[in-house]
Amino acid sequence: MAVSAFSQTAPCCHTDAITEFAALASQEEFRMAHKDPLPFTYQGTTGAAVTFPTTDGTPAHGFLFKAKETSDKYLLVYQEWYGLNDYIKKQSEQLYNDLGGKVNVLAVDMYDQKVATNREDAAKLMQGAPRERLQAIMQGAITYAGKTAKIASIGWCFGGGLSLQSGLLAGPQNVGAVMYYGMPEKDVSKLKTLHGPVLGLFGNKDKGINPQVVDEFEKNMKEAGKTLTVKRYDAAHGFANPSNPIFDSAATADAYGYVVPFLKKAFSL
Repeated sequence: MAVSAFSQTAPCCHTDAITEFAALASQEEFRMAHKDPLPFTYQGTTGAAVTFPTTDGTPAHGFLFKAKETSDKYLLVYQEWYGLNDYIKKQSEQLYNDLGGKVNVLAVDMYDQKVATNREDAAKLMQGAPRERLQAIMQGAITYAGKTAKIASIGWCFGGGLSLQSGLLAGPQNVGAVMYYGMPEKDVSKLKTLHGPVLGLFGNKDKGINPQVVDEFEKNMKEAGKTLTVKRYDAAHGFANPSNPIFDSAATADAYGYVVPFLKKAFSL
């Protein structure tokens, strides 16, 4: 879910959406819209840290909730711009439980074990993440799932855009992508290569991924002949982030009410 150099099997150069979103970090208004996350320590025992090889030779990291029985179903979880923090682990565990433990849920670490605890550091991490490395990590996660795996993805903020790009990268293995207020892919020719439906959850008060961006995404997906379901909320960017001091619980609950059925259908559960 996206970088400047793709593997031979991937459509060329899914760079624009990720580069455009990263550029938002240079805008003070966008940075200030992200409140510093509240402290939280994940105390679950179901998941475990994993490493996996990547196409650039440097191992990547993740946090895996393994299906209770052998399964070829994988949900790739993409972090907010803060990194793979304990909130993402908790959210991944919730998804794992709500999918009945029938899906392998892998939270993918896109920052190589770096985690920000404030918006300024988060902006630096996001802007400093090499596009080639992001692609290598996503490809590594897809390969880790296996050649016959059915793969869906979900992400928030920075990870929302990565979720869609991951879906593009997964090719025919992709069964669905959920993106919370992430930057959409704008290249219709790339969207035409997408397999699987998309669920997009956006805030009408978002100054970065604003309603005009969402309108364009709907138009482009229609032109590409792809399935997109969009839900819009009277909320700001980051409304579903529980670490956000202005977390919108009502919008979050409503949005999540679409996420779980979408993923269950994608995985034929």
